[in-house]
This record gives sequence, structure tokens and C-alpha cells, in this order.
Amino acid sequence: MLHEKGLKSEHAYCAGFLSVGLAVASWFGSMKVEPLGVDRADRWGIFVGEWAPTFFAIGLALANYEHNHEHETESLDFGAE
Repeated sequence: MLHEKGLKSEHAYCAGFLSVGLAVASWFGSMKVEPLGVDRADRWGIFVGEWAPTFFAIGLALANYEHNHEHETESLDFGAE
């Protein structure tokens, strides 16, 4: 369904890498701004950091779908000749 909506594995991988950077940035930013200190900054950084594995898993699933879909298309094209 995601692939049919235009989402590709590269998009999910990019979102994963961006979320890693966002986790680090949010941790640093929260640590400086947050009056509750390091504990709150750690929780915020971990919360955002947990997005990365989800995006990478979606990227792997989409890559498998793209790979299988590509082979199905090739076998259909080969059989038509």
C-alpha cells in the first residue's frame, strides 16, 4: 500500500537517517532549554531516536517489495517474447 502511494525504500531510509540527526539535535536542544535537566533531555532524545529503527524496517520491507515486484515484471516481460 505504501509503495502504491509513491513511498519508496529510499524515502524511508532518508527518514531513518534524518530521525537519528533529529534525536541528537533534540537531545542537545532539550538539554540546554529544558529546566528539568538531563533526565528530560534523555527521554526526549530516546523517544525521537526510536523512530529510526521503524523507518529502516519500513525501508527494508519496501526494498523487498520493490525487488520482488521487479523480478515479477521481468519474468512477465520475458514470457511475452
